[in-house]
Amino acid sequence: MFQKIGKTKPSWRNELEITDVNNMYLRESTLTHSILDGWWTDAGTFESLLRATNMVAESGANKIPGRGAPPRHARSDE
Repeated sequence: MFQKIGKTKPSWRNELEITDVNNMYLRESTLTHSILDGWWTDAGTFESLLRATNMVAESGANKIPGRGAPPRHARSDE
C-alpha cells in the first residue's frame, strides 16, 4: 500500500486521497473489502476529530469488553 500512496498526487484540496489508492487496486483487480460492525467517522479536521473523540467517549468504543476503560498513562509532569 505504501508504494501506491507514494504514487498519488495531491488533490485540488492539496490532500492525498485514499480513493486514488483504492482506484489503483481496482485497476489491478486486487481491491477487496470487509464489512465491519460499528460506526465510522472522518477525523480529517479539528472539528471532525473532536466529533470522533466525543463519539468514542459516548459509545465506549475505546473499551475492551470485560476489562473496562484502557489505562491512562501518566504524563511526566504529573
